[in-house]
Amino acid sequence: TAIAITEQPVSVSVPVGYSFTLRCRAQGRTSLQYQWFCQYQSDCRLIPGATNQDLPIIAEQTQLYTCRVNDLHRNAVFSDWVKVEVHQCVARGLPPRLWQGEPVIVLNPSKQRVEVGQALQLQCAAMGVPAPSYQWYRNGNLLEQHKRKKLWITHAKVSDSGTYLCCASNSHGEHWTNAVDIHVGGGKVLPPTEHFQLFHLVFVLATGKIALLVGNNRYQHHPNLMAPVRDVFELSRLLKHLGFQVVSLLD
Repeated sequence: TAIAITEQPVSVSVPVGYSFTLRCRAQGRTSLQYQWFCQYQSDCRLIPGATNQDLPIIAEQTQLYTCRVNDLHRNAVFSDWVKVEVHQCVARGLPPRLWQGEPVIVLNPSKQRVEVGQALQLQCAAMGVPAPSYQWYRNGNLLEQHKRKKLWITHAKVSDSGTYLCCASNSHGEHWTNAVDIHVGGGKVLPPTEHFQLFHLVFVLATGKIALLVGNNRYQHHPNLMAPVRDVFELSRLLKHLGFQVVSLLD
């Protein structure tokens, strides 16, 4: 084609008032002109004066953006649409001047109990530059089909019970939500075990500080446990803050 976009803008998820820049780069046979557009709900409009490769933004509300690139022969292409997601509440303990764009959890899923056949919905959210991707887990096992902020199960089954948590990740790293217990159907709910009951914590001292966490859910003569998965991820987060390199394993 006459025009080729060499750098697409990327979606971001940021706190309100955060300043950043969307970038678009293209190559063509003649000199190129740029024009940015934004869309809020169903209203798409040209942004006056936004005719540079870079678009400075102060985050105010969640919107979509795209950039049109045209040459002197009236050829034109549009960049990908990207989402600027704006969170109205800044995450506690996040100093914007020090933030490097790594994922920061701003919404954790909540504990639920639903009947068989009812809908089960879990939700989380994270800030990040670029915008984080999501992956849900149940009892430490990856849920291949659930890669969005919202986990939706239309008709819940007893087998959907378990401990759920979600990983938000981008090019700067990853962060995990709190783990929550979900119970589907009637019957007795397994009471929470004490955090270190049937849970092994082994510290291996080497040239640096290394923590090996092993959480066992399945014991031959004990019901499946709920707490170890949560304990592994909560302790992993704590130990990383204390300067440990952490290796965590399940079962």
